[in-house]
Amino acid sequence: MTQVTRPPTAKAHRTQAERREQTRTALLDATIDCLVELGYARTTVQEVCARAGVSKGAVQHHFATKAELMATAVEHLTTRLREQLASSLAGLPGGGHGVAAAIDLLWKGYSGTLSTAVTELWVAARTDAELRAAIRPVDRALGRATLEHVTEVAGELPPERAQLLFWLTVNLTRGLALDAELGGDPKRRRQLLDEWKRIATMLYEDATQ
Repeated sequence: MTQVTRPPTAKAHRTQAERREQTRTALLDATIDCLVELGYARTTVQEVCARAGVSKGAVQHHFATKAELMATAVEHLTTRLREQLASSLAGLPGGGHGVAAAIDLLWKGYSGTLSTAVTELWVAARTDAELRAAIRPVDRALGRATLEHVTEVAGELPPERAQLLFWLTVNLTRGLALDAELGGDPKRRRQLLDEWKRIATMLYEDATQ
């Protein structure tokens, strides 16, 4: 019997919702790239569209204003980082060793690309009320969600102490991230981070004894 060879099944066409989501993701990724590479002032909708490979008209179907696009791009980035942090924090050991490891994770999450993009937006938001209103809830949501995971890791530590250590860590890491943006000494940053881990671990152990 002759074997009939059938052509491969054609790949199903993407739905309109899938195409829309792909375009939206491309716009958000391109926005983050522009913020990091060009800064807020030089990031234009035209440049974002060119990098995303879409028309300027297409962006209006997704975002009403430039401020909304910028804030949503940071939310897009922080959501990915929050998911990574949640996964990493869940695997941490308990006790003082877990505190030091959590600080390293928070430093990693709040520095780098996220720090650069957010710093650009917050500086611009100082004199742009629309942008400030757009990014404030994004920043607060990241803090609340990450705090929930850190509180779980803290275990025996009273919630108010866990919150204090968390916000001290966040503000320290943001300051260190800004220092890195300004060309500060990396050795000094490492020393400061190590010293804070030592102090935070000591505070944790004192509070749980």
